[in-house]
Amino acid sequence: MILGIQELHKLVKENKLVEDLCDREINNPEGAGFDLRLGEVFELEGDGFLGVEERQTPNSKSVAKYDSKKIDDENFFVFEPGKYYLIKTIEKVNLPVTLSGVIFPRTTMFRSGLGLFNGVVQPGYCGELTFGICNLGESNIKVSFGARVVHITFHEVLGEGNQYRGQWQGGRVSTGGKEVQV
Repeated sequence: MILGIQELHKLVKENKLVEDLCDREINNPEGAGFDLRLGEVFELEGDGFLGVEERQTPNSKSVAKYDSKKIDDENFFVFEPGKYYLIKTIEKVNLPVTLSGVIFPRTTMFRSGLGLFNGVVQPGYCGELTFGICNLGESNIKVSFGARVVHITFHEVLGEGNQYRGQWQGGRVSTGGKEVQV
């Protein structure tokens, strides 16, 4: 079951389900979930390895970040055609073991040629959210930091989910070296 906005607002207030929501999501949200905003952009460099027990992601380098002191015309990033990036949200989620989050791109993303690579937010995860984004079109796409780029819906886990214990807890973007999987 997808949680409705009244229940979500209650969980935001009582349990900090989502931190740092913008005024629009607090006062006038759409649908059954929240829009999350672009907070930071990373480029990948180096090689990676995805083994059975060990993994190492390519290194990530922050190339631009939201700055609340800058005006919109100075606070943006240009996604170049054919390039793959990682993006991180401004908002942080704090999921109890009874909820899971599902991420969808806002339609203006794919209408602009931006492909989003995302997954399920597991019960018990806490931190900012990181996604892959690739400009699949032929034009530069300028996106303001603080612009709404993804939508998250929250789903009840019947029974109880297991606490997320993975290494991405807290919003980490890359492994920083080879590591054994939890």
